[in-house]
Amino acid sequence: MRALNPTHLSCFGAMLLLSLLAVPTPAMGELLIDKLIVELRQGKVNRQDLTVWNKSPDRVYILVEPSLITNPGKSTQRRVNSVDPREIGLLASPQRMILEPGQQRLLRIASLTTDASLERVYRVTVRPVVNEDAADGGLELLVGYDLLVLARPAITDFSVTTLRQGQQLTLRNEGNSSVELLKIRQCDRSGHCSDQTGKRLYAGAEWQTQLNSHGPAELFFSTADGPKTKTVK
Repeated sequence: MRALNPTHLSCFGAMLLLSLLAVPTPAMGELLIDKLIVELRQGKVNRQDLTVWNKSPDRVYILVEPSLITNPGKSTQRRVNSVDPREIGLLASPQRMILEPGQQRLLRIASLTTDASLERVYRVTVRPVVNEDAADGGLELLVGYDLLVLARPAITDFSVTTLRQGQQLTLRNEGNSSVELLKIRQCDRSGHCSDQTGKRLYAGAEWQTQLNSHGPAELFFSTADGPKTKTVK
């Protein structure tokens, strides 16, 4: 098992992966996936099937690479790759595909962990690769995806603590599963409201932001068990 420092790893949502590779033609392929964030739940939804679609006029060779994200959302965050899915606790199958023009195939994402009490965070890279039999030629921009996979425990605990000092707000996720702070809303006495965008907050992670005003703030969350709100005065 090998740990990599994810200098390009995003903590919010699914990240688009771009790479320049030497290939025989200058055309850009079109690879589509129907879901970029996969949520699994221990004992309820242990696997999901995604559709991978080749919309290009050319045959596409695809490589699928799952990774475990350790300490997500922290300065010590690392990306761990392994050829053995049992080591990281996630199966992505098949790991290689050949798609003809217009062809669709299913990609199965399955959790192999059965006793986790804390959410496990993964990235699954799905990217076109160069056909090894092709002759050398020009350059083509190949577009792939870095899917976000959240393998949640059977019972999740929503526990986000807040600390406010003036307009500075600090949030910490004390629960066992990630939450997405959708927005922060503040309204003045006349009823005019302004919204700030939030971010995904992984279990154990902390985030600071500057509020728009000194008035109360309402926080809107999306959690594993539905929407939640929290007011900070």
